[in-house]
Amino acid sequence: MNTPTELSTTVDAAKIFFMSSSTMPDGSTQIEWVGSAMIWVLIAMSIVSIGLIVSALLAHRRRIIMPQGVAEAFLRAASGGSTLEARSIAAASRSDFARIAVAAIDTLPLGRSGAVDAAEQTAEECAAKRFRSIEMLNVFAQVSPMIGLFGTVYGMIVAFQTVSASGGQADPALLAGGIGTALVTTFWGLVVAIPALMTYATVRNWIDALIAEALEVTLRATAMAATRSGVAERTP
Repeated sequence: MNTPTELSTTVDAAKIFFMSSSTMPDGSTQIEWVGSAMIWVLIAMSIVSIGLIVSALLAHRRRIIMPQGVAEAFLRAASGGSTLEARSIAAASRSDFARIAVAAIDTLPLGRSGAVDAAEQTAEECAAKRFRSIEMLNVFAQVSPMIGLFGTVYGMIVAFQTVSASGGQADPALLAGGIGTALVTTFWGLVVAIPALMTYATVRNWIDALIAEALEVTLRATAMAATRSGVAERTP
């Protein structure tokens, strides 16, 4: 069981992650408001980042972008030459695959090349829209280390000012505030940046793969439907 002294030491150690302070020559403690503000900005960013990460993971699932069951049913209907049935199957879904498939089927009477162009253009639009929706994660991943670096520089300036004020003979306890600010702001900057960057890269690759799969299934189904219904490669 921890003694009161041990608990007090633990609490004091934990405080450095949430508040920047410095020790004065007379032994009193003074809060470093600039360093503390940067720490709390980064903590707030970490909370928002968690929400963005959860939102990104939920909003870009397979069943929302490329539902396997809908794609298989669409492919079966198209391979049988029933473009109306294939369209109704796709239109019943609100997925990105449905948008790509409906665009291709609606343009198929104008020629296979037109259907391909419509599918590719719609796929690009769907991908771009989803990439924009996760861009804030990339912003957090890029900005938070810069804020952490700013805190690092500020903390080192405070430490060097302490050394200068003491004539180069500063007590290590007096340097702890500036060095602590430098390290803690760097810590929180990395806490925000690493998960945000990992999620952004993972979800972006996931979106790219699912949109590519949706486009590939659509083009394959469109080719089958065109062959069955006798649609020309190009419109005369």
